Amino acid sequence: MEDVHVARGRSRYRSKEMTNLHHYYFQKLNNRFDEVNINLLLCMACLDPKDSFSAFDTGKLIQLIKFYPCENFPIVLIKLESQLKNFVFDMRMDKKFSEVSEIGGLPEKIVAKIKLIIFPLVYLLVKLSLILPVPIATVEKALSAMNIIKSSLCNRMEDELLNDCLVTYIERDIFASIDNEIIMNRFQLIKTRRGLL
Repeated sequence: MEDVHVARGRSRYRSKEMTNLHHYYFQKLNNRFDEVNINLLLCMACLDPKDSFSAFDTGKLIQLIKFYPCENFPIVLIKLESQLKNFVFDMRMDKKFSEVSEIGGLPEKIVAKIKLIIFPLVYLLVKLSLILPVPIATVEKALSAMNIIKSSLCNRMEDELLNDCLVTYIERDIFASIDNEIIMNRFQLIKTRRGLL
């Protein structure tokens, strides 16, 4: 990764001096995620319980909750700020939370130690941070599948057929486990067909 990166199609003489690490870490990351997404990920990283919540930053977590506006938003912000200050102090004092090394284990410990009642807004923030990557990954997976299914040869496909093709492509592991006889029998029962399959 410390070698000089050379862009394809360009000579070493005219290329800009940068390492492979710099190229893939910074330039590719910036092309993949926009500023809002990077900011969102940095805010979520503040909930990391590693090293006794060393990355904890109240300001960034307040910024994270601003992505989810709700009713009585100013009151929620005041309550959350108070809960965050008490939460990090309480977590650093509790020996059980020093065992948690990643954000995925945090909600379980909060519920087990009945901190959910004391810090409901912090618990909600942790849940949102854990749930948010799931829809993003699902959408990315669906868009990648759509690029494969709806090619230049099949670009006039109707929405219903496209949806059916995408479901079967994305969930192909599930469809592979279903016996073909069951599918043919089901298809046969939908409408009257001229011939037997």
